[in-house]
Amino acid sequence: METTNGAGHPLPYDSYREAIERETLRFAGIAGGVDPETAVPSCPDWTLADLTRHVGALQRWFSALLTRLVQEPPRSRDLELGLPEGAQEYPDWVAAGVPAVAAVLRDTDPLAAMWAWGEDQHARFWARRMLFETLVHRVDAERAVGRDSDIDPVLAADGVDEFLVNLPHAGLFAPAVTKLHGSGETIAFQCSDHPGGTGEEWRVRLDPEGFRLLPRTDTGTDPDAATSAAQSVVRGPAADLLLLLYGRRAYQDDAFEVSGDTAVLDVWFAHTAF
Repeated sequence: METTNGAGHPLPYDSYREAIERETLRFAGIAGGVDPETAVPSCPDWTLADLTRHVGALQRWFSALLTRLVQEPPRSRDLELGLPEGAQEYPDWVAAGVPAVAAVLRDTDPLAAMWAWGEDQHARFWARRMLFETLVHRVDAERAVGRDSDIDPVLAADGVDEFLVNLPHAGLFAPAVTKLHGSGETIAFQCSDHPGGTGEEWRVRLDPEGFRLLPRTDTGTDPDAATSAAQSVVRGPAADLLLLLYGRRAYQDDAFEVSGDTAVLDVWFAHTAF
């Protein structure tokens, strides 16, 4: 089944379920056999045990929300996790939850109306959110153990979109977002490796009352036309853009081509830690 996300970008719903399964098993494989007290540099003050517990707990929590198709914000997050006593068993616990998560996603109508903290008030919101939580934390785990990471560019581009679509609604757990504003400046995040050889661009506008995501464009063969009104432009591969938005990379890295006013970028990244 194909659904349309909040920005009008079609993506097969089943691809989320399949990708969640792959990413979760990859995560568990990375964490397994590694000292659970290993520090995770991209998640300050967390160990690999903390990260593994977080991934497993979040997936079970999201699955509970989907099973109930909640219509309002839950008043409690109490949930029987079945967490093992020993942290060294956490990776197997995460992997063991995959069939149940897959079943919930498979049995849920993605167009079912339900509460979500983001823009899309349908069940598909939670599948999409679960994927990128898991994917980014898989990269966190790989970095913690010194492994290289790879991210499918199609998923990465969708993850950029998902992040920017939902960021204006994230103030509940990222309060600095509510203080992000400007004087009409526009930032363009441009993908350099969109499938088919064309680029995609996401533009955000910082206004005195807040910020908003502008209608997304396909830059095609003329990227200058799409970015002409932007005060700041960051261009790079989709995977790197995704990690940049999540604070796992810096715009000064060699992966990016940056033009325009970097002070605007500094304001953006100072307020968008997620």
